[in-house]
Amino acid sequence: GCRVSVVPGTMPADAILELEPDGIFLSNGPGDPEPVAYAIRTIAQLLGQLPVFGICLGHQLMALACGAKTFKLKFGHRGANQPVLNLETGAVEITAQNHGFAVDEASLPDDLVITHRNLNDQTIAGLRHRRWPALSVQYHPEASAGPHDSRYLFRQFRDLMQKTA
Repeated sequence: GCRVSVVPGTMPADAILELEPDGIFLSNGPGDPEPVAYAIRTIAQLLGQLPVFGICLGHQLMALACGAKTFKLKFGHRGANQPVLNLETGAVEITAQNHGFAVDEASLPDDLVITHRNLNDQTIAGLRHRRWPALSVQYHPEASAGPHDSRYLFRQFRDLMQKTA
């Protein structure tokens, strides 16, 4: 039920806001998130203005925009059947993952709450902002690993957009 407009990662925040979106979806992508300074700056300007949902690289970029740091994993998380604990419900979700970096828990600002944890190595697998309608996960809920375990995240994001419309 959503109309999606795809914009380049280099698009400035004011140009994105001119499109009058109901929310911002930060998609997945390859590599080290820290050098993507242009996107981190844009995300920092958008947070608090619109609901934000980030996955994989988008999760890392949202965390960086909030002041956290990232680090390179020794081996990375690759493939399906990656167990993640939803700390808010206690449910274990089977996820698909493909990343080599993670958010550094020691660097988390007070505004970010850990919502999901990777059960293989205890790294952060999900975050929620305390004050703003923003959430993110380190995995790929669109990949439908398992019995659609993470599909609810898209409903949560849609609900955030409807609440703030």
